[in-house]
Formats: sequence, structure tokens, C-alpha cells
Amino acid sequence: MILAVASGKGGTGKTSISVNLARVLDAPIQLLDCDVEEPNAHLFLTAAPSSEEEITIGVPKIDAERCNACNKCVEFCQFNALASVGKAPMLFPELCHGCGGCMLVCPNNAIREERYRIGSVTTRQAGLITLKSGCLDVGVSLASTLVHAVKERRNPSTTAILDAPPGTACPAVATLRGADFAVLVTEPTPFGLNDLKLAVDTVRELKLAFGVVINRAGIGDDRVRHYCEAEGIPLLLELPDDRRIAEAYSRGELIVDALPEYRSHFERLWQAIDNESTKQRGMPYRAGVAR
Repeated sequence: MILAVASGKGGTGKTSISVNLARVLDAPIQLLDCDVEEPNAHLFLTAAPSSEEEITIGVPKIDAERCNACNKCVEFCQFNALASVGKAPMLFPELCHGCGGCMLVCPNNAIREERYRIGSVTTRQAGLITLKSGCLDVGVSLASTLVHAVKERRNPSTTAILDAPPGTACPAVATLRGADFAVLVTEPTPFGLNDLKLAVDTVRELKLAFGVVINRAGIGDDRVRHYCEAEGIPLLLELPDDRRIAEAYSRGELIVDALPEYRSHFERLWQAIDNESTKQRGMPYRAGVAR
């Protein structure tokens, strides 16, 4: 099973839900930190890195002797990674997506590829949890490309939790695509409801089975709950606004370790995910509703 944990906004407790779900499974599990611009799942798992893999893409290397400045490569590039300057085009590698199209359109075979680093994927082992964290290099904008690299290193024979980037932009969509079930984490505030609606629209567009977790229940109002009821969205779990949880989080401790009474909450969450996944994927998809 591939479970994606996502949120319409940052700060809802998405990573906290992910790491605690991984802890209570009591079986080998993979945790993929796909928030490559700010990975933090490793802060809650006591484990040193066992390996680090450099992630690169192919970017064009132009042979100035062969190039006749026809600029067909410049015209082809939709990301403005090539600019016409002097005899040979200038490359801006941080904008290149590594599609290789410039090599195909070059009439003089003046372009070859060279490797350009965009980030890394680090592996850690914490008990039964295998954590793979993507980390995008400073100044690189290819977050979705690195997300794909993290997902490609998933072991298909083991359950995986994907800790998605916040929001509904391309990196979040790249994480969600292909998941079996999505858990949308929100908070009971007007901002939380507004961004939850955006996340719901996204998973429905992707035709994913999904449900909602309300974190810090009690700090706001009931509008999130009423919205879920009106939309027929299953409410999987409500975690109360407990100061002890915030204190454990600030120390880098897992909720289920620092406060064992909460272990049953996450065990019930796994059961709710399993039930809803079976129910929703067993029903035909209806327009606007993920089933």
C-alpha cells in the first residue's frame, strides 16, 4: 500500500501524523520524506544516515566549435534555460529540466549531456522504519524531479508512507500521484478549511481515495467537520489540542513514545484508512467525488 499524507497548507501536523503512523505499524515500513525543500522526518527518528545518493539530471554541454548559433535549441527550450549570447548559447542549469530536446533539434550535433546535481536522497534505518529523505540543493527549483527520484527508490513489496510537501503545487501533486490512499491533515480554523478545500479538489482531480484528519481539535470551530459531513468526506481522526503533544514535538519526540495513551489513536487511524481504502476503491468513481 502507498499512503500519502498531505495538507493544503504548512504547519498542520502532516509530518507528525506520518512519523507516528510509521511507528505504530509494528511491521517493516518505508517512510519517504518527499518534502524535499524542507525535509524534517529524520528529526523524530533516532538513526544515523546509512547511505546518501547524489541525484543528477542531464543538462546540455555545447561544443562551440560545432555550434553555428542557429538558436534552434534556444527556441525549443520552454524553460528559458538557454539564451542566445554570442556564437554559442548560454546555459542556465538551474532552469534546465533535463528533457534532452535541445540535443534532438540541434542540426549540427553540437550538444551532448553532462550531469548536473540537483540534490540527494538519504537513507536511514530506525527499527522497522526505513526512512528515505530527499533534500533539494540550494538554488535548485526542480523539486518535483527530486520527488520522483525519492519515489523511484521505494521498495514495492513494503508498505510506504509518503510525507508530501504542503500545499497543492507541482511537488505535492507529484507525491500524491499513484498513491492508493491520501490522508489530508488540517486544523479547525478558517485558514485550515480554506486550504483543505484546495487539497480536496486536488485529490479528487487525481481520483484518489482519501479522508481527513483534524489536528489540534478544539482550537477553532466546527466548520471543518461540517464541511466534511456535507461533502461526504470521511473524518478519520481528531487529535486534541494537547500542550503535551506540542512539548514532545519541540523535543523531537514521537507522540506515541512520549504519550503512550495516544498510540491507540494512530492504531485506529490505520484501521480507518484500511476500511475507507477498501470502501472507496471498491466503488465506481463519481464526478467530483473520489470513490
